[in-house]
Amino acid sequence: MQGEGVFRRALGDDFARLHPEMQRRFGVGIAAGYACVGRGVMEEIRSGPRWVSLFLAFGALRNIMFPERGRNVPFTIENYAYLDGFGRETVSFVRTMRVSRGRRRRFDATMVYSERRGRVVDYLGTHQHLAVDLELSVTPGGGLRLRSGAQRFYEGLIGFRFPMLLSGFAELHEHYDEDRGCFVIDLEVRNRFVGRLFGYRGVFSCEYLSGVPVPETVKPYREELRE
Repeated sequence: MQGEGVFRRALGDDFARLHPEMQRRFGVGIAAGYACVGRGVMEEIRSGPRWVSLFLAFGALRNIMFPERGRNVPFTIENYAYLDGFGRETVSFVRTMRVSRGRRRRFDATMVYSERRGRVVDYLGTHQHLAVDLELSVTPGGGLRLRSGAQRFYEGLIGFRFPMLLSGFAELHEHYDEDRGCFVIDLEVRNRFVGRLFGYRGVFSCEYLSGVPVPETVKPYREELRE
């Protein structure tokens, strides 16, 4: 049902198997009435062979991955729920990382639940050029596993399935560490021929904000109706 939250709809009854802190974090939705802003440190930002940096630098132009590597990089992640221009409940996943003095990089995504596909569709970048199917599952410890599937490219009248030879499959694991009192996140993006393209591992804590407007800075410049 529209408004109950993108992740609740996708996981169904399995949502209750998430750790309570994970339920709160991924319970962000219009009906829930709150946003989640996380702040922490990426203990490691990694990438593949050096020549892959050219590919990542191109993606950085639209806030889809970036070429820098690093350790102990401060970052924020902003999750706000809103109705997009097509009336779909949308949740922002905007990660901002201070990769060096005077330089920040963003990794932008906006997620909707697709009734037709029966899953979450993740739009990547500032202009939602890439639409990616996501498979979600709950781990035995109450964490969340996210795996990317088919990808589609959209621009104007153009629309086609993006060849995975030129892209990568992402796998993300997130859980709540009770001993440390924080969330732990680990992302790996791999190409089946090249191997690792991009990844990061970090820890963060969350602040939950109620009754605040959705910042325009977390919304894409262009929205795409096609899923």
